[in-house]
Amino acid sequence: MLSAIYYIFLVLLCTVFMILSALALVVCYPFDPGRRVVHELSRILVRIFFFIPLRWRQKVEGRELIDRRKRYVIVLNHNTVIDIPTLYYIPLNFRWVSKREVFKVPFFGQYLVLHGDICIDRGRAAEALEQMVREGKKWISRGASIAVFPEGTRSKDGEIHRFKAGAFTLAREAGVEILPVVLDGTRTLIKKNLLFNWGNRITIRVLPPIAAERVAATEPHELMTEVHDAMCAALADIRKNR
Repeated sequence: MLSAIYYIFLVLLCTVFMILSALALVVCYPFDPGRRVVHELSRILVRIFFFIPLRWRQKVEGRELIDRRKRYVIVLNHNTVIDIPTLYYIPLNFRWVSKREVFKVPFFGQYLVLHGDICIDRGRAAEALEQMVREGKKWISRGASIAVFPEGTRSKDGEIHRFKAGAFTLAREAGVEILPVVLDGTRTLIKKNLLFNWGNRITIRVLPPIAAERVAATEPHELMTEVHDAMCAALADIRKNR
């Protein structure tokens, strides 16, 4: 019953914030090409979502490694839809790279459009990579970072699986740093019966960024392997020290 009430509250809350975001986009568009105001509204929405359940806890580790003046290609592991709001605890303005199907989800899809997120067709790999690089560079030039799930899909077992090279190619083409982020605890917030786990704990660990100079000098597949191994080690460490 409590989960049903909270779902209804979230629908109403998202509706209000969608209207606010649409208004902010129209009003601020001439002087806010990076859609920072829309992004900040999404951050407020996420804080409300996580704040109301009193026993939910979110811990951010490594926040000091982030330079808010820089733009990054953010890479993070993917377990569930909860990964998406969780990343808003990172103090950066960013755009998501997301598959076309997600843009058709009610509420969620409209938010992605308002936010300016990058829509790709995973069924056409070459075209998807070209579009991600083209639109990613555009948003980076406007002062936004780009967030990518390098696995390309959700993990079914909670482990970090093989990466695709797109995020690393984008970072090299755009001349920006790669910021690895590891999430743990997002897959347990909603149970299989769709009820909320009211005692859930989430850890967000920011790893040291890969310098733009090193990104430019290293083949994407080599970086991909290095970042994958570092994220796997960090996830194991988080779980060991719960």
